Amino acid sequence: MYRGRLLTVKTEEVKLATGRIALREIVEHPGAAAIVAMTTSREVLLVEQHRPGARGPLLEIPAGTIDPGETPEECARRELQEETGYQARTIERLGGFYLCPGYSTEFLDVFLGTDLHPACRRPDADEELTLHLVDFTEALTAIDIGQLRDAKTVAGLLLAARRLPGR
Repeated sequence: MYRGRLLTVKTEEVKLATGRIALREIVEHPGAAAIVAMTTSREVLLVEQHRPGARGPLLEIPAGTIDPGETPEECARRELQEETGYQARTIERLGGFYLCPGYSTEFLDVFLGTDLHPACRRPDADEELTLHLVDFTEALTAIDIGQLRDAKTVAGLLLAARRLPGR
């Protein structure tokens, strides 16, 4: 139906449990990775950017689409540096999930990055990002009161909270 730079939309026939055949529109996506990057003072790096689908700006953990031949960890490391100007000496996988399995194949791996150090920031040409350092506890409160509304960010921060000591 459609093939773009990032994704493909196609129609598939699926067999339902009743034996009936139904048509489904599927968005094929190469997958993505995100990273909860935390400083030694327990601040998380969030990027603010305008999201057309949300009709405005969102605060998000750094994330992006996996390039051909790239692992999810490599993608998370690349996106952290591109979007924030930091690198993580330590990185561990927190988990992963399908973002919209009703119509998309996109799977997102989430990592925790610690022992951060400055590096050269290289955002993509079509990205306008503002970096925010947010206290981790305040970020969790922002989830509770509805200020953080990006699914990968909410899930990533909650996964990190389960993993970190003294949560």
